[in-house]
Amino acid sequence: MENPEPRFGFTRFAETLHGRLAMLGIVIGLLTELLTGKSILAQLGLM
Repeated sequence: MENPEPRFGFTRFAETLHGRLAMLGIVIGLLTELLTGKSILAQLGLM
């Protein structure tokens, strides 16, 4: 009998999901940078 994956913490599904969301965020930020001409930091109001 296999051990079931834990419901909380560092699971394979959670790590895959977070990695994909991070990649999506970077791509959206870069596309917005191309469209607006502002850097990602300027978009966030940090510059």
